[in-house]
Amino acid sequence: MSNTHSRHESDTLINDHQPRSPKRYGVYLLNDDYTTMDFVVAVLTEIFMLSEEQAVAVMLLVHHEGKGLCGTYTRDIAQTKQQQVIRRAKAEGHPLQCIVEEI
Repeated sequence: MSNTHSRHESDTLINDHQPRSPKRYGVYLLNDDYTTMDFVVAVLTEIFMLSEEQAVAVMLLVHHEGKGLCGTYTRDIAQTKQQQVIRRAKAEGHPLQCIVEEI
C-alpha cells in the first residue's frame, strides 16, 4: 500500500512541474487625428506582416473604436513590435501610439 501512495505522490509531483505556456501580450494601435490611414496600413503590413485586407480591417477598427489589436505575442516580441512602431512613426512625423497589454 505504501508503494501505491509513493507512486501517486511522484505522479503528482510530475504533473505540478509541467511547463506553462508563456503569457501572451496584445499589441494595440491607438487612434489619433493626425496619422494617415495609409501610414497605419503600411505599419500593419510591414511590421505585423498582416495582409492588405487584414491591415485595412485593423486600421478601420482603430479609426472607429479608438484602439485595434495588431497581434498577440510573447512579452519580448510584443515590446519589440511596439518599439518598431514608435520609432517608425517618429521618424516619419506621425504621433501614432502603440501599447502592449497582457491578454
